[in-house]
Amino acid sequence: MRTALLLAAALLASGITRADADPRGLWLTASGNLEVRIEPCGAALCGKVARVIANQSMSRPGEAMADGAQPAQQGMDILSGFLPSDTVTAPDGQRLATEWRGRIFNRENGKTYDCLMSIGAAGELKLHAYVGLPLFGKTQAWQRVAEATQ
Repeated sequence: MRTALLLAAALLASGITRADADPRGLWLTASGNLEVRIEPCGAALCGKVARVIANQSMSRPGEAMADGAQPAQQGMDILSGFLPSDTVTAPDGQRLATEWRGRIFNRENGKTYDCLMSIGAAGELKLHAYVGLPLFGKTQAWQRVAEATQ
């Protein structure tokens, strides 16, 4: 609860808008290999590959992916089942999600992990994948990609 209150105060003080704190949209993965679009998928949020930039290793930048790794393809599911797990009350009384819990697919080893998703103070998407408890895991930051206008 204290974390949620601190986040709400930080959002108000920094002038970050609701749109900035919304994970829906287009994101560049930490490795720079993929653009992933996060959008509603039923009641949850899901993320699918929107554009493949490179099919290189996610953990060893610039290196080839390991043998047996699944190459990314447009439309591939990367994030699934993200539901709000923490919320704050906005000044207008509306409840806003500050953290989502779901699953993330690692195409290098073919495994899916539990994952926490939130928007960082600098507007990056923070994804914390873990096994068992969130205490044991790895966090990566994705950068928002400007949407092309037509």
